[in-house]
Amino acid sequence: MWKQAIEDALQKTKVNIERFGDLFPHVSSNDVYELNANNDWTDGFWSGILWLSYQYSGDKAFQEAAQKTVASFKHRLDNHVALDHHDIGFLYSLSSKAQWIIEKDETAKELTIRAADVLLKRWRPKGQYLQAWGLEGDAENGGRIIIDCMLNLPLLYWAYEQTGDAKYKDIAVIHADLSRRYLVRGDDSSYHTFYFDPENGAPLHGGTHQGYQDGSTWTRGQAWGIYGFALSYRYTRNPLYLTTAKRLARYFFERLPEDDVVYWDFDAPIHADTKRDSSASAIASAGTLELLEHMAQDDPERAFLEEAVQRSMTGLVKSYATIGKADAQGLLERGSYSVRAGVSPDDYVIWGDYYYLEALVRLEKGIKGYWYE
Repeated sequence: MWKQAIEDALQKTKVNIERFGDLFPHVSSNDVYELNANNDWTDGFWSGILWLSYQYSGDKAFQEAAQKTVASFKHRLDNHVALDHHDIGFLYSLSSKAQWIIEKDETAKELTIRAADVLLKRWRPKGQYLQAWGLEGDAENGGRIIIDCMLNLPLLYWAYEQTGDAKYKDIAVIHADLSRRYLVRGDDSSYHTFYFDPENGAPLHGGTHQGYQDGSTWTRGQAWGIYGFALSYRYTRNPLYLTTAKRLARYFFERLPEDDVVYWDFDAPIHADTKRDSSASAIASAGTLELLEHMAQDDPERAFLEEAVQRSMTGLVKSYATIGKADAQGLLERGSYSVRAGVSPDDYVIWGDYYYLEALVRLEKGIKGYWYE
């Protein structure tokens, strides 16, 4: 089943190379991907899909297309195009860092280290955190962290490994510890966002930006936490991160609906029109595959999580993938960008396509993505 799904995804990606040209897919409208000129937070996922496709197949057409995206990311960094946010890790881990991992291209390595330096500019010493969005001192976002940032921290851990400069790892660890303390709740659910006083760094309150309500659990945020804390464990071997990832994963998979693909928020009222988020299931599956690599064979959580990944990925392949739909631009249907804001609440989303393919190639061929070497 995994191989069939991968082959279908690679065929669609090959067509999309011609369809998208030099532009980058973001989310869809009426089943057509909206494209941009590499100025959104999601653009690294298209690059990552191309690198995964090349690494799996060896097809030079994927390699050439991926290399072109890295050239675009160099231009973006050189000109500081839409980089005043924390999603630098999403952008450069899956583009230039992927190129370094696969090809050992020194120029790609240097570009990625420069990107890590841009992410460090988000550091706010008073609160000891990486500010998620907006410029320093921003009235709305100056004190905001979000759980998504756990997937941006691997860029900093990697930069430390490449340079030996402890500032990268030190900041990543401090932010991961803060996220564990304030974004992960005692019942193993998570806040999407937490606010600190930007003047003195004092913790204020948890909240949400894309979830159902402030006290609810946005499923994609929970998935970011699973994968992010598993990766922080890989880089640091801090057992608290491993425990946190396992807690978040059990909470997520204990709440799968009948078809094993989650709704957009675990606390949203369920009725015929409640939106799904296939991308949350894809991220959680990919993240749990990472988590399982670090768990002992006799870990009492292992059997549950192994079965959960199989159920989740089977649900995606059988009921949400566009297998057999030759003209489909996306790989997964029923992803949601922001149900709360009414923005692409039931559409293709490029990050869902990426994590779906990453999980598939890991299951089929042991290819692990580009969050680490």
